[in-house]
Amino acid sequence: MSLENFLYRLHFDIENARSSDLEVDWGDAPLTYKVYRGLPVIPLPEDVPLSLVDQTVSQEMSLPQLGAWLWYSYGLIQISQSLLTTTSADAESESFLPLVTNRRPVPSGGGLYPSELYVYLKLSSIPPGLYHYDVAHHRLVQLHEGNFDHVLSRALGGSCPVHACFGVAFVSIYFWKNFFKYDEFSYRLQGLDAGVLLGQLQEMANQFGVTTAVHYQYLDRAINALLGLSADQESVYAVVPLSLQAEGERHSHSPAPWTERGEETASELIRALPEQKHVHVMRSKRMRQYPALLQMNEAAAQESTHAMRRYSDHFESKETRRFDERILLPRLEKPTYDLAQYCRERFSPEMDFVRKKTNQNQVARIVEMTMSALSYGNDLGNNQEAAWEMLSLLVSIHQVEGLQDGAYAYEPMEHALYPIVYGDVRARLQDGMTLDNVNLYQVPLCFHVAGKRDHLINQLGFRGYRIQQMEAGIVVHHLLLAAFTCGMGGHPLLGFDVENCDDLYNLETEEKTCLIQIPVGHYRPRARFQTGLHG
Repeated sequence: MSLENFLYRLHFDIENARSSDLEVDWGDAPLTYKVYRGLPVIPLPEDVPLSLVDQTVSQEMSLPQLGAWLWYSYGLIQISQSLLTTTSADAESESFLPLVTNRRPVPSGGGLYPSELYVYLKLSSIPPGLYHYDVAHHRLVQLHEGNFDHVLSRALGGSCPVHACFGVAFVSIYFWKNFFKYDEFSYRLQGLDAGVLLGQLQEMANQFGVTTAVHYQYLDRAINALLGLSADQESVYAVVPLSLQAEGERHSHSPAPWTERGEETASELIRALPEQKHVHVMRSKRMRQYPALLQMNEAAAQESTHAMRRYSDHFESKETRRFDERILLPRLEKPTYDLAQYCRERFSPEMDFVRKKTNQNQVARIVEMTMSALSYGNDLGNNQEAAWEMLSLLVSIHQVEGLQDGAYAYEPMEHALYPIVYGDVRARLQDGMTLDNVNLYQVPLCFHVAGKRDHLINQLGFRGYRIQQMEAGIVVHHLLLAAFTCGMGGHPLLGFDVENCDDLYNLETEEKTCLIQIPVGHYRPRARFQTGLHG
């Protein structure tokens, strides 16, 4: 199988990325969370605070704070029951089926949550070691007790002083959890889902005064072996060290980066690790094979620290498109909000969007907050201009006070909108939808996150694709949060005509493509019964 062709289908030929005769076996669907059996557990406090204001960690993260951080990052925070309307084949009758869902703080494609969350912790309240966050029971499952600073530092190529961190989070992907529904198209979804979770982890860290940096590059097989993951089922996508030191202070004692150290290989590290075999439950009895996903995962893996790159440090800015005009947006103060409230009220409108007055200030706040997401710490380099070149934000606008209808490109450095084409483009965008689940005629803003067409493969190999998707997911997370602060909601979509949108924004000249579409607007509450799962 050509991996280049596989990635092409994921973006420009979605229908062929899923088997045409695939019938989803919902009766054998996997759990949306992993449950381990026969391992020691540490229950987390159930009295999770209803507000995250003034939750800053002082000397050490307490067990209640750890529980709140995990719960608001990825826990089951609510149960919701609504009615699903179905229409008969002859369109003469309707039926209403109860739909019960367990809601989490972040969205996921199809509500399937392919990511799992692991943590390495060094706190006085619990034994040091590696843990899995058991979402179903809000507890930690101990995978292996001990201090693994040296192993993790080597697996990260010496790019992080793990000894100066009180913990490390690991975001993995369990392939089957959404492959069973989306087939090979799940590979695209998995990177975005992991990125949205990374965005939430960063935002939660900010709430608690914790310093984070996302590491996309590490020795994959060594990290997976350390956590006891089976290579044919699950793989870590990102590593996030957690520290109470400021970013500069934490890295002032950092060992030389991988470019200045001797070569480290996954095979060497694995030989020094104890073998781990854990039993877990996912419920499915009949699992199809997913060779393309495994082939992509193997092609993206880093076996040696010599494969690691801080490529954005060497970024050279290219000449940007020339526009005839620009619209400078107002600089606004960062809004105050309670992230816990966002987690409880987060909603992805579909046919729930309604027309309501929208103004230029709301647009200014959303675009600025969204692109500020790319100022986070990571191991790709510290070039802000490079980050904004690799991912850009575009928006189609309708009936916004102070702005003409049309399609625009946002320039973060200038905080300005550049018009690409004027006019009402809603019909064009609606015609490009593969499902009629959102009425774009009711939406004032339709955002598109765009990235390089080569998916960073030229710089980072096939690992570049999933990094691009994860960074797009981080941007989407911030966009949804920004929309919430404006009293609006958004619905991330992949079911759209990519080539149609690329042509609308004239992206071919920049060698970019639209990665995801997010309609944003006001919406009416949906009729549903909903309650929190606090202790």
